[in-house]
Amino acid sequence: MTRTTTGTFHPLDPLGADEFAKAAAVLAREHGVGDGWRFASIELAEPDKAAVSAFDASGTVPDRRAIVVCFDRGSGDTYKALVSLTGDNVVSWQHIPDVQANFTVDEWEEADAFLRGHPDVIAALAKRGVTDMSLVFMDVWTYGDVVTPEKYKGRRLGWSDTWVRASEGTNPYAGPVNGFHCVIDVNKMELLEIEDTFSVERPEVMGEYVPRHIPERIRNASTRPPLKPLDIVQPEGPSFTLEGNKLEWQNWSLRVGFNYREGMTLHAVTYNDNGRVRSIANRMSFAEMAVPYRDTSTDHYRRTAFDIGEWGIGFMTTSLTLGCDCLGEIRYLDAVLHDSHGVPFTIENAICIHEEDNAVLWKHVDHDGAEVRRMRRLTVSTHVTVANYEYLVYWRFYQDGNIECEVRATGIMVVSHFPEGGEHQSGTLVDTRTYAPFHQHFLVARLDLDIDGTENTVYATETEIVPMGPDNPLGLALRQKNTPLRTELEGRQDFDWQSQRAWKVVNDNTTTGLGTAPAYKLVPGGAIPSMFDPASPIFQRTGAIGHTVWVTPNSPDERWPAGEFVNQSKVDHGLPAWTATDRPIENTDVVLWYTFGIHHIPRPEDWPIMPADTVSFWLKPAGFFDRNPALDVAPTPEACDHHHPHHEDSDD
Repeated sequence: MTRTTTGTFHPLDPLGADEFAKAAAVLAREHGVGDGWRFASIELAEPDKAAVSAFDASGTVPDRRAIVVCFDRGSGDTYKALVSLTGDNVVSWQHIPDVQANFTVDEWEEADAFLRGHPDVIAALAKRGVTDMSLVFMDVWTYGDVVTPEKYKGRRLGWSDTWVRASEGTNPYAGPVNGFHCVIDVNKMELLEIEDTFSVERPEVMGEYVPRHIPERIRNASTRPPLKPLDIVQPEGPSFTLEGNKLEWQNWSLRVGFNYREGMTLHAVTYNDNGRVRSIANRMSFAEMAVPYRDTSTDHYRRTAFDIGEWGIGFMTTSLTLGCDCLGEIRYLDAVLHDSHGVPFTIENAICIHEEDNAVLWKHVDHDGAEVRRMRRLTVSTHVTVANYEYLVYWRFYQDGNIECEVRATGIMVVSHFPEGGEHQSGTLVDTRTYAPFHQHFLVARLDLDIDGTENTVYATETEIVPMGPDNPLGLALRQKNTPLRTELEGRQDFDWQSQRAWKVVNDNTTTGLGTAPAYKLVPGGAIPSMFDPASPIFQRTGAIGHTVWVTPNSPDERWPAGEFVNQSKVDHGLPAWTATDRPIENTDVVLWYTFGIHHIPRPEDWPIMPADTVSFWLKPAGFFDRNPALDVAPTPEACDHHHPHHEDSDD
């Protein structure tokens, strides 16, 4: 194991600890941002493509800048600043009225401690028989505008779930206190009201997953034999190189970034095609995650989480452990972020980089022998814990030019108890009188692809059945239809299983050796429908999930598909608003937005801890290369025996 820190500067490198501290200090000096304020976010203001190109070509260093969102807890006012770290000054300072910045981890932890120590909460829980507050966990969630009580409009609000562990160290999410929620002003840390609407007698459940807390009768019932060791050894080290945040492997080159909101980001992805370095992607990331719970009950009607926009998955990134999260010859990148006071901190081993064997790359056996190549892939991964859920993100690069993005969801489902003889129409029974609500996990990937340059066109590509007739008497023929998407309204696209619709990002300004335009294809996976009435107020603030694909002209101001300020939002100020102008998107610098996820109808097998549910999509070269780019992959050093005794004479 080797931890790698940034040793070679590049303008796309994430902010370091000294830069976070400097940004906070400049705003303290220039605008009095200090006591009584919180820093919601500090992130690198990424230089544009021209500035990066100038640095790569001549070493010209662009102004190093930070974007800062902060708010005054006393007045409730939110401000956005652009700070020059190079110039040690504030470039811009803007009051943003009628918005709430993202929640911070500090607020989440402080609200839990505040509520557990509040005498009214203690008294109300005591009436329910909950007296040991050390076993209580108050999980604070954000609000959407439509479910915000009118009397509290304009405040920075949170509402809490209440959970009680069975004993010290056990699973808190196995013990919901149904019908008990607190409404809190998070700026003032003021309890506004306790909603004590109904109660359910707690059933006997088995909600434990840590071995020492699982009942002995269940542990003793296991018939699973132990596994033999599985060691992955690379005695000469890995085949990739990592210099600072630049990663190179098997013709691939990319830079790894990180920020509070998107977590891990990938930049400047290129492929060395026999000496010609070709651009594929300028920037790839997850720009939003919406998790609406489809249960209108008192416990769940407010439960729509925007884990990226309301919280920031960078803040919730966890340290990875060798042998558990990552296996093999690992290199790590740390991530540096800040707390709500602007003080930097480090997430060690935030990003894992390693190679994986992945069975056969290509193979053929004939009478003259066999040729086979093992497939190896480079995996760049990060893990995020969002309260009860974990999201594990893997970007994989393959020797044949493929890119795969995989997301695994695991962790613990939210559950509710119900009374004897009660119903649970919007969820699945997972334990005694305990159900897990139906819900959905929508992820929006922002894919700024640059296929052999920035001027690209997105095509919808579909397979059509050729009608039977004289030229197709057996009904065998298929044809491929490729439709250029010329404006943003045409770029609003949906998955179609019947036509196997996919999307190609094409550079029509150049040709390959075959005389065709180079392209990469988005091969959809995990595409799910929103299943909302368009008039639903929940859908109105998350219209980005209304289509599988959106295409927009690249704009530095259009980063967040559900809008920049999602917390307590009313309508979606992102993709639906941008694309309504129907700008041209043909032969220009475009961004492809892909919405996918998990339509989670819980199973008993998902309880008490959920086996990883996996979804993925692919970016595949489609006419980008003249032939299989993996022809030059060397055979494995150990000779493979491909003799076929049944084809040979025997001396026996």
